[in-house]
Amino acid sequence: MGRPVVGVVPLEDTERESYWMLPGYLNGLEAAGALPLILPLTEEGAALDQLTALCDGFLFPGGQDVDPALYGQAPLPQCGERSPGRDNMERALLPRVLAADKPLFGICRGLQFLNAALGGTLYQDLPSQTGTAVPHRQEPPYDRAAHTVRLEENSPLQALLGTRTLPVNSSHHQGIRDLAPALRPMAWAEDGLIEAVYAPEYAFVWAVQWHPERLYVHSEANARLFRAFVGACGGGR
Repeated sequence: MGRPVVGVVPLEDTERESYWMLPGYLNGLEAAGALPLILPLTEEGAALDQLTALCDGFLFPGGQDVDPALYGQAPLPQCGERSPGRDNMERALLPRVLAADKPLFGICRGLQFLNAALGGTLYQDLPSQTGTAVPHRQEPPYDRAAHTVRLEENSPLQALLGTRTLPVNSSHHQGIRDLAPALRPMAWAEDGLIEAVYAPEYAFVWAVQWHPERLYVHSEANARLFRAFVGACGGGR
């Protein structure tokens, strides 16, 4: 039996007209037993249908800010660079993934996109809109903890990790404001920002605000996140 194939939505560099990927995402999936496959940014229906059937699961990684139009707002001056290619492709891909009940794991922007696409809203800029003192956008190195999250008791994440708190890294300035009706929280930062969610209607639709791909090598908890996802895709180590 071969390794499960995980489709990875690429990062988009509009200035260089290129797609690319940080190795931590791919390496984390491989270490957990998956075969990662970087996807094209396509909106073509037949192609997305074929990719949905081909892949055993999907990773929506970090990246640029989600376009506020997706959740019915105009961009604030503090809203950063967007990725129209990713927004459009993920908007077309997500309903197919959910309809097929394929496992999905969102990281950073992936969590934000999932919430917005399912009817939630985002803070476009945490510092200016909330005045938070929590270091959500840490300075490098990024493979160290910036703050701690509190896990929801009896949530799937708490059951997986067996702890009530978890030190995490942080590299974002946006975050969940209003939680989408289909999602449930699994972790919060000290300032109350939701840092992990899941969709109980589906077999495995999880997303986290931090970056486990930068932590899994020396953090068993973050390695477990990748293994849980890959296990849901039908394989794993």
